[in-house]
Amino acid sequence: MVERLYRDDPYLKACEATVVSAQEGAIELDRTVFYPMGGGQPGDCGTLTLEDGRILRVVDTRAGHSPEQLLHRVAADEDLPATGIRVRAELDWLRRHRHMRLHTALHLLCAVVRAPVTGGRISEDKAHLDFDVEMDKLVKADIERGIIALVDAGHRTRSIWVSDAELDARPELVKTMSVAPPRGEGRVRLLEIPGVDLQACGGTHVADTREIGPLHVARIRSEGRRNRRVTLAFAE
Repeated sequence: MVERLYRDDPYLKACEATVVSAQEGAIELDRTVFYPMGGGQPGDCGTLTLEDGRILRVVDTRAGHSPEQLLHRVAADEDLPATGIRVRAELDWLRRHRHMRLHTALHLLCAVVRAPVTGGRISEDKAHLDFDVEMDKLVKADIERGIIALVDAGHRTRSIWVSDAELDARPELVKTMSVAPPRGEGRVRLLEIPGVDLQACGGTHVADTREIGPLHVARIRSEGRRNRRVTLAFAE
């Protein structure tokens, strides 16, 4: 199974690794700092530098067909490295860090808007959650004020693990109705912001909410009969 270094240290920007498979524009490594697309967070981009100095550009990272697989996707016309080759895997860190800031901000949004979450997505400059709630319950100024207060309070974040059985016994830990937490290892990771939010989440996050920086509510709109979309964007 690939060693997913981003789980223990989301601030790790690069690592040395060995190619275990390379075919059809996808490279598998024995260890990686790259996060695969999931939970609304995009897959990481970056580079793989080979022993001969050649640089392959990673354009996306995806999960494979099994929990053991993580695919670093490169351009279709790239010459793939041989199995056993050593590489240096390095993130597009500025892009990843913006994803981390916005992903943590969405957890704050969950704490401010007390309603079932039906979906969400993160991009490099904005992120949104969809809520099953009446539109008149969403007041832009109130939401913005609540999130800014949580950002400025400097809440620490931490990842903890629970067994599949523990998660099944506590369904309130799964807050996004349309996205099931990643399973397959017998345990599930939670993100905890003590006193603010606790829920299943496999994504990458900042260590302190102050690191999110200035935000504003860019838009609130209807996405169907019950779904209401709240979009956050950087205010900088």
